[in-house]
Amino acid sequence: MATETLTKSDAITQSLRAAVDRNFNDQVAFLQRMVQFRSVRGEEAPQQEWLAQQFADRGYKVDTFSLADVDIASHPKAAPMDTIDPAGSMQVVATADSDGKGRSLILQGHIDVVPEGPVDLWGDPPYEAKVRDGWMIGRGAQDMKGGVSAMIFALDAIRTAGYAPDARVHVQTVTEEESTGNGALSTLMRGYRADACLIPEPTGHTLTRAQVGAVWFRLRVRGTPVHVAYSETGTSAILSAMHLIRAFEEYTKELNAQAVRDPWFGQVKNPIKFNVGIIKGGDWASSTAAWCELDCRLGLLTGDTPQEAMRGIEKCLADAQATDSFLSENPAELVWSGFQADPAVCEPGGVAEDVLTAAHKAAFNAPLDARLSTAVNDTRYYSVDYGIPALCYGPYGQGPHAFDERIDLESLRKTTLSIALFVAEWCGLRKL
Repeated sequence: MATETLTKSDAITQSLRAAVDRNFNDQVAFLQRMVQFRSVRGEEAPQQEWLAQQFADRGYKVDTFSLADVDIASHPKAAPMDTIDPAGSMQVVATADSDGKGRSLILQGHIDVVPEGPVDLWGDPPYEAKVRDGWMIGRGAQDMKGGVSAMIFALDAIRTAGYAPDARVHVQTVTEEESTGNGALSTLMRGYRADACLIPEPTGHTLTRAQVGAVWFRLRVRGTPVHVAYSETGTSAILSAMHLIRAFEEYTKELNAQAVRDPWFGQVKNPIKFNVGIIKGGDWASSTAAWCELDCRLGLLTGDTPQEAMRGIEKCLADAQATDSFLSENPAELVWSGFQADPAVCEPGGVAEDVLTAAHKAAFNAPLDARLSTAVNDTRYYSVDYGIPALCYGPYGQGPHAFDERIDLESLRKTTLSIALFVAEWCGLRKL
């Protein structure tokens, strides 16, 4: 049969739908096991080893490698990893080879998760993966292990239905998405390419049309410690840090006032986000603080580059310190500590988007909507740096990075079907 006949056939659609349903209990159990791995930064290896075995059991050719194996720091778009050993950050690429004439595809998802925070503030234990009322609750269930399960079980459904993609497919599970993006970049440095890439981040069944960029930076502020009884004779690094925070808040307001000119985010309220995510400082409650460290994140819009954003950060810091008698003589140390991420746009009208639009409509009986994201995702490397059409599209959930993060299981089921239909049309199918 011709590829077009197969994938436009109602019989094929129904056979894939039935296969997704048949496998769904296994998929839920698979996702539960994934969530039970506490794959925070630097601790992802057990999760990746388990996934590598899962891929091997499915008959894929499996390549497991570390960021050190590709000399990640040598790439001009690599982001700093000042607290993580690249040799311990493992990536997995599983390949289903085919000598068919269909279009090749990368399915990619990250398995690193952000820390869970105080466990007592969760309604359910964050790594138990409790299923209740149609939801699975747990750290990473939404962001983005649910999407990872969808891309894996979409291919399983194709096999269950008696077919295989008629083109090469790379299934990739990566780290560092939450901090640098170096995991995705490493797969490209390793040589993995395709005619398109799909990343099933939890977009709520929408296509990410545009995403901001982001820069991470750390400020190391010093002070002069004295007994609090004589505090006027010393300085507090914590109070100096507060001065810098206020300066960056004002700078962000200026950036957002200019953002109305952005062709994609001009109608979005305050699309540039500044955040102080970590603060540490001081040694003693009765001493003025001798030190304080701030870990910060600032966004940037389409048309800007991380380098331009970094120069803006440097100027904001210099201007703020010039107005402070202590900081002007004792400037804070500025460290680039993670993301130096480009913004990216998925331009309308691409062939891959057309295929996804049709697949989504068949799975959800609804049109495919687009969204604008004030967060970042890995598609930027594929599209901006390597010229590979890259789609960010995945299931619905609630609470990314929050307590009681959860994914809607019915959404996951339909998204799995949508991805299976996308693979079938993009790659074509051959009978097993």
